[in-house]
Amino acid sequence: MNRNSDSCKRNRLHQTLTPYGFIAPASVTILLLVVYPILYGIYISFFDTNLVNKWDFVGLKYYIQALTDASFLHSLLKTMIFTVTVVGGHFLLGFLFASVLNMNIRFRTLFRGILILPWLFPDVVIAYLFKWILNTQGGILNELLIHFQLVSEPVGWLSTSATAFPCVILVSIWKGYPLVMVQILAGIQTISADMYEAAEIDGASLWQRFRFITLPALKPILTTILILDTVWVFKQFTLIWLMTSGGPGSSTMVSAIEIYKNAFSYFKYGFASAQSVYILVICYLIGVVFRRLLRDD
Repeated sequence: MNRNSDSCKRNRLHQTLTPYGFIAPASVTILLLVVYPILYGIYISFFDTNLVNKWDFVGLKYYIQALTDASFLHSLLKTMIFTVTVVGGHFLLGFLFASVLNMNIRFRTLFRGILILPWLFPDVVIAYLFKWILNTQGGILNELLIHFQLVSEPVGWLSTSATAFPCVILVSIWKGYPLVMVQILAGIQTISADMYEAAEIDGASLWQRFRFITLPALKPILTTILILDTVWVFKQFTLIWLMTSGGPGSSTMVSAIEIYKNAFSYFKYGFASAQSVYILVICYLIGVVFRRLLRDD
């Protein structure tokens, strides 16, 4: 009897602990790669430190300083403009191409493969590819423009303040739209064709079918992808850094590059950490605001 009781206890204990065993690797990974760096960054923001032997406690000094720092506020404004423009471009192209790919057209599978290619390439590859295309001397874009006599001399696409930021925005839109396209296409294909046929019989226009059938059906997908895409674009670093390094001047100086330079060029680790905390809070608030605005009534 005791043996059976012990066996039952071991089985119950095994059943209780098994789920935790499955999630343990992922939990430990998240703790080490996400939670710990965030907490350590918050800790550093309260110190004037070189991360080795200097740890002078300064309290909220760097948080107050960041709110009055012209460079940081300028980078936040640039980041806001960059984020709104790029996310808007992602959704515009995503909706357009998803609608086309949902039609019964020839070579649809081939077009799907071609249109998703930008998302498959790493940011490093995309950055250097377009840096070569937009190069002032020998760049293929300038060569074509001069060949067709559209310009008389090479244009400094990435070395001129007026054109560098728009170029970075366009490249970022091209790089990221496939993610939105795939999500929207998957959502569209779950909508029953009978609903569109019934609406068409009732005399609904194309816009009315889009507004009252497509958009409500896609709302959960659009909410999720809008939050993820906005946060990812808001903290964009690699593409901009490799193409312009925040220049010329500060024309492409987004927050991620501003923080990077403060930390690893000027060695202001505490100040950079305080700025990072502000970015973390902003990204969190973006998710909260979008969920509130787009929640399912």
